[in-house]
Amino acid sequence: MPHDPRPRRPLAATSRDGDRVTVLELFFDLVFVFALHQGVGVITHGKHPLESLGQALVLLALVWWSWSSYAWLGNQARADVGIVRIAMIAAMMLVFVVGLAMPEAFHDLPGGLDGPLVFVIAYLLIRMVHGVVYLTIAGSDRALRKQVAFTLSTAFVPAAVLLVIGALAGDGARLGWWAAAVAYDFLVVYVTARVGRSWRVKSASHFAERHGLIVLLALGESVVAIGADAAEEPVGVGIIAGAVLALGLATALWWAYFVRLADLVEESVTERPERDRYVIAVDVYTYLHPVLVAAILLVAVGVELSMPTIGEGHAIGGFAAWMLVLGLAVFLLTTVLLRARASRSWSLPRIAATVLLLALGPLVSGLPALAALGLVLAIVVAALAAERLAVRG
Repeated sequence: MPHDPRPRRPLAATSRDGDRVTVLELFFDLVFVFALHQGVGVITHGKHPLESLGQALVLLALVWWSWSSYAWLGNQARADVGIVRIAMIAAMMLVFVVGLAMPEAFHDLPGGLDGPLVFVIAYLLIRMVHGVVYLTIAGSDRALRKQVAFTLSTAFVPAAVLLVIGALAGDGARLGWWAAAVAYDFLVVYVTARVGRSWRVKSASHFAERHGLIVLLALGESVVAIGADAAEEPVGVGIIAGAVLALGLATALWWAYFVRLADLVEESVTERPERDRYVIAVDVYTYLHPVLVAAILLVAVGVELSMPTIGEGHAIGGFAAWMLVLGLAVFLLTTVLLRARASRSWSLPRIAATVLLLALGPLVSGLPALAALGLVLAIVVAALAAERLAVRG
């Protein structure tokens, strides 16, 4: 039999310390942004604001779990090689289906397929592909294989059952079933990660860049939402001023995360031995970063809802004001927790700004949109400036 000189393609390429994000992962994130956009639409287009907010947060939590799973997978083995590349492409298509089904996830529209079932089936397929591929690329790492199998059996399978029950239940009961599934999955994965102690973070720089990019893309989604709503109104001084203030808010959030804090968190993960990196990585990236993303989207919702009245001088309204205030407060508080977990230090200006924003919520709801945007932006900028001066001092 003649010898085939062609080299065999590897099943997977194990990641190494110092590896960076691949182009395929960036492509994957663009589809994820579509799902984020759909989540914002669930809030802004809902008939009952508080119920729509709860629904959107549950959907976004499930979408985040899909994204985070593949962030860990891409850190274990390069995302653009072998079986992982196939899994990333398949998951990317399924995430797009999830995004398409999000507007019908809680209230199925007449005609077509059943929206809740489409959403759940696509989501479960994303997770199943991830689990199978993770078990495959674990290779000879017996401890990692046991960790993946243990997490799938104790966290994913029961949560999947709750999701299917919720999809088959009536519209009124679905939110409760799915919220229980999210809470169970998040809690059990967190606990089993500390019990098993066998997850791996091969490249701290890859993990930091991966999560920094998703924060940046969430900020980009907020800018697009601001611009799209502003473009629907006649161009005037009020619209221009409101758009500038809204963009200023997005810039302040960028500053709060990317200037010093992101590097501080990355250094904290990098300094750990490889066998211990996953402990802090789970805390700062898997569990705190989705809160940052959700907070950015809440700010975007607040700005989006305020744009139609920005040139009329009317009060911004309670729901829009609280979306704005809560989004900023949660974002600042989460950055405080990130810094505390990474360096065991606290930012008093950010804590003070968080408290002040929450205390001024009722006042903000009665202000015109321009005044409300200007006030909250001034509070955030003052906190960042005070923190900067303290660092220099």
